[in-house]
Amino acid sequence: MAHPAQLGFQDATSPLMEELLHFHDHVLMVVFLISVLVLYIIVSMVTSNLLDKNTLDSQEIETIWTILPAFTLTMVALPSLRILYLMDEINDPHLTLKTVGHQWYWAYEYTDYVDVEFDSYMINTTDLAPGEFRLLDVDNRVVIPMDSPIRVLVTADDVLHSWAVPTLGIKTDAVPGRLNQTTFLSPRTGVSYGQCSEICGANHSFMPIVVETVPLEDFEKWLVLMPTDL
Repeated sequence: MAHPAQLGFQDATSPLMEELLHFHDHVLMVVFLISVLVLYIIVSMVTSNLLDKNTLDSQEIETIWTILPAFTLTMVALPSLRILYLMDEINDPHLTLKTVGHQWYWAYEYTDYVDVEFDSYMINTTDLAPGEFRLLDVDNRVVIPMDSPIRVLVTADDVLHSWAVPTLGIKTDAVPGRLNQTTFLSPRTGVSYGQCSEICGANHSFMPIVVETVPLEDFEKWLVLMPTDL
């Protein structure tokens, strides 16, 4: 959950998001070192009037400033490709969740079960209970079991939407007539908040997403007690 004056990312609630945070810190350090080096060279050139004739035409320096950037790009590209393949990996999901974007709400369907589907609308500000978040809480949350690979099938019924939950490391476009797929796993219980991340009309700002992760026993109880007329 984000908080005022927050400078970094939200705390990760999935292994994939933890990998993305580590990669962000890694790239940020590389960029910092490059910036310091370039700044030092600029300052030294501006403040110094001395010239070294050996550096005016030097094959060694040209070799260094060709190999060094290539090595730096390799350090960034290898972990980036690793995470890219991890994001597309689907390993025997325990549960499939179909998500359909509408103007302006989300519809969910648990395809592994019969008649387990519901719509999720944002709670109006006047109807919020104490402790609930304005523009983020919904009337029907997505409930998933912890420590279980979840496959999410995302599509839309009218215009472009985007199903995004930052703490889970998920952002998948919902395109009418097309079925996109993503996956995640949450190793701990908790509540993750997200929003539609594609401008989809007048009420684009009022399509929140709430994913609640619970133990498997509580998830089974929720399936039994959930009304069928949502």
